[in-house]
Amino acid sequence: MEVESARPITGRATPRSERAIGAFMFACAALSIFTTAGIIAVLAIETVAFFSEVGIGRFFFDSEWTPLFADKHFGIWPLIAGTLLTTGIAALVAVPFGLLAAIYLSEFASHRARATLKPMLEVLAGVPTIVYGYFALVFVTPALQAVIPGLAGFNAVSPGLVMGIMIIPMVSSLSEDALHAVSDSLREGAYALGARRLPTIFRVVLPAAMSGIAASLVLAISRAIGETMIVAIAAGQQPRLTLDPRVPIETMTAYIVQVSMGDTPAGTIEYRTIFAVGSTLFLFTFVMNVFGQRLARRYRSH
Repeated sequence: MEVESARPITGRATPRSERAIGAFMFACAALSIFTTAGIIAVLAIETVAFFSEVGIGRFFFDSEWTPLFADKHFGIWPLIAGTLLTTGIAALVAVPFGLLAAIYLSEFASHRARATLKPMLEVLAGVPTIVYGYFALVFVTPALQAVIPGLAGFNAVSPGLVMGIMIIPMVSSLSEDALHAVSDSLREGAYALGARRLPTIFRVVLPAAMSGIAASLVLAISRAIGETMIVAIAAGQQPRLTLDPRVPIETMTAYIVQVSMGDTPAGTIEYRTIFAVGSTLFLFTFVMNVFGQRLARRYRSH
């Protein structure tokens, strides 16, 4: 019986084509690095120009922010307070609801229910943020004014709650993926030792998936810190150093939008404030990402 000769393999990549593909992939990776470097360079140049006119002490030790007024103050803390206030409210909404949704989808829902509910939940992430902003202004705020005395028309509560709803899919989806990736052998081992379902979830599955959960929380909070349109529409534009969520406040992103509308001449000190604020915002998100990576690495090593 004759053995058929092996067919030559066609379509194999030649060394030249492999080098071309490798060069293209390197160019794609380098593009993102150069883009990041360009953003940092622009922020750094304009921020240095800002601090050449405004001392660092006025920026960090003043409690008022009025660079667009005749009596100019450049204290960044009112904008930081407004940003942290809305972000904190959003985290109080998104973290528990997102984690509970992730636990249900991973540990309790059937395969059919999971395949149906997860895409429906992720639809929330596709709603434009300007729609969320007007929803907070025309629906959530009037509803809250009926139950919260002294709540102003622009406040921190309404955009904080809506931002929390917006980032729930980010927490739930990424956390559910982390929980779903936990090996079934860990669950079966806990059941074999006599543990029930809830203790197994909270004492075995959650710690095993903590690196992914921590990453989802950091990404969601970073997303809330950088949110623009919701706070620009519903939080007001009154920078004040306060922890009262019922009054109008202004966040760092909302101030950047306010100055970037085109009324402020380029090259002026008022214009350069947006780069100083942008650098502060960049530093916040950078610290959050570094913290999230270290936290994830710590839980992964355990």
